[in-house]
This record gives sequence, C-alpha cells and structure tokens, in this order.
Amino acid sequence: MAKQPFTPPQLPPEIDITPLIGLLTDARDAVARYDEAVNRLHNPTIIRRTFETKEAVLSSRIEGTQATFEEVLEFDADEVESEENEKQRDYREIANYRQAIDYGRELLKKKPLDENVFKDLHKELLNSVRGKNKNPGEFRTHQVHIGPPGATIEEASYVPPVHTEIPVLVSNLARYMHDDNQPDRLIQAAVMHYQFEAIHPFADGNGRVGRLLIPLYLYEKGLTKHPNLYVSEFLETHRRDYYERLNRVSENDEWLEWIEFFLRAVREQAKISKERIDRIENLYKELRERLPEFNSIYASSLLDALFTQPTFTPTSIAKRANIQNTQTTLNLIAKFVKAGLIRDLTPERERNKLYYFEPLINVL
Repeated sequence: MAKQPFTPPQLPPEIDITPLIGLLTDARDAVARYDEAVNRLHNPTIIRRTFETKEAVLSSRIEGTQATFEEVLEFDADEVESEENEKQRDYREIANYRQAIDYGRELLKKKPLDENVFKDLHKELLNSVRGKNKNPGEFRTHQVHIGPPGATIEEASYVPPVHTEIPVLVSNLARYMHDDNQPDRLIQAAVMHYQFEAIHPFADGNGRVGRLLIPLYLYEKGLTKHPNLYVSEFLETHRRDYYERLNRVSENDEWLEWIEFFLRAVREQAKISKERIDRIENLYKELRERLPEFNSIYASSLLDALFTQPTFTPTSIAKRANIQNTQTTLNLIAKFVKAGLIRDLTPERERNKLYYFEPLINVL
C-alpha cells in the first residue's frame, strides 16, 4: 500500500524549549566566538573561497556526489568547464553550490529570504546537465517521494505534501522565518530547515537548498557578519541521525529531539570552524612576516591569492593575484617552492604545472 503524502502543520510549532536552554546558550556562545574570530582576520575574505568549497563538497556529498575537496580544488585550478564524465558533473554541481552561496549573499542586500529567493537559489544550484530537466527555479508540479535510488512510493521513507499545497506552506514558512516574536533565531533556523525539507518544494535539490538557507538565515538575522557558518560537515558525518531526526518530527512530532540535534550541529561546527580560523590567522601572520625574504612587491598579493586558491596553475594564480607578467609569476612561485610553502604536484610536467599550498590544506 502506497504511503500517503504528509502535510506538515503550519508554523510556529508548539514547543517548550526549556529543556534546551543550556544547549541553546552554548550554541549561541560558540557562534559568537566563531564570528569574532572571522572578524578578527586581517582580511576575512581570505577564508571565503576555501570555506565555501568545503561546504559545497560536503553538502553535495550528502546527496551522493563523490568528488573530494582536493579534486574540486584541482578542477578549479584547471578551470574545468565541461561535464563529460561523472567527476566533472559532480564538480559542476559543487561549483554551482558555491556560486549560490555568493548569489544568496548578494540577493540579501536587496530583499529578505522568501519564496522568491528560494527559487533563485534553486535555479542557480541546478544550472547544469543533471539539473536542466528538474525545472530549475520552479516549485514542483507533481508528486515525489524520498527513498533509496529506484524505490517505489510503497518503499519510500517519506512522501512530501501534494504539489498544490506548496505555495501556502512556503508562504507560511517565510512568515515564520521573519517572525520577531519567536524566542530565538537558532530555534527558528532549526524549525526552518525541517519545514523546508518536509515541504520538499522542488523536484530536486531540496537538501542542498535547505542546507544553504542555514548560513544565509544566520547572516540575515545578524548572528554572523558573513554567511559562512556551515553545518554540512557535521550533518554529513552524522548523516543517518540527521535523516532519522527529520523523519521523526514528521512521524512522531519529535521537535525537541530534532532541535537538540540541530543545536549540537551548530555548536560543534562553530567550535571546529573557529579552531580552523585561529590556525589560519596564525599561519597568515607567520607567512606575512616572511614576505621580505622573497624580495618582490608581488609577494603579498601571491600570498593572499594562495589563501583563496590553494591549488593552482601559474596562470590561475596570476589572475587571482593580479600579476600581469608571466615570468614574474614563475619566479615568485619558484621562490615559494624553495621556501617550502608550496609544493609542485606535477614535477613531470614542463608546462601547465599544478601547485599545492600545503600549509592551508593541512588546516582544512
């Protein structure tokens, strides 16, 4: 017998958050400490690209992509644009996720998170071969179900609401997200993520859009000064618990258990990310003090570029560092290699060489 579509109740849910106050306080404190660490950086943008890449890889991995962080960095360096094989198609999805983060940041300068932004983000995410037949930027117009690949609706783990209910449900979700009378923004973020996934408004890409909304929401509501507190690393590590907790809200109304899991994800990921920020800050300061030994006016530009693109070709890093002369770039790279800061990944090549900024990769 086929499972029936589940319609999540209108928000807000009735929840007594008293048992969560201690964890909520810890999570808010961890977020604040992380945000302070980011803003203490001499140049906060030096972490943007690498943090976005790591988030994009891990969020996409939850959905089944196989490309690794290191492979994505290599594709970046080679400026891969084709989608001829599975890894390249994985890369395109991951690159789209990263672009959607930047796109979302720009959108929030003009309008609040709402159903139109959901659609805009979805369109950006599915701008690829795999997504072109999934109605990018449009709510689904048919019934879907969630389960293992090839599962029938009888075997589904979850059947979202019928498509005709989506506009009302999403409108209610958007109102809840901006309800200033709710007790806490982190609680709202947890409820928002569940409700978005339960509505499952798109034919594909709902998990990625839903996870993308978390840092954007925390940024929009002022908990972070940049939309870069990502939790997909925790969710990917605890993938089974993640899906079970979401399902139990639908099946048993277990809101407290889901919110507890979400707050732990935020707390632990904020702590891990802060530790990485601290190590990156120390590395950056240490290496800037060494710049005079390279005897080049471009050494500072190259160093900043390495933090945003730690795997690179001479051509790609020259663009990012804004160094016009090819020989100047090659000479400076050679000095950094000799100093042990970067490693030649392709010693067998004479041209189109690939390099690796090992100290930063080790942190990440």
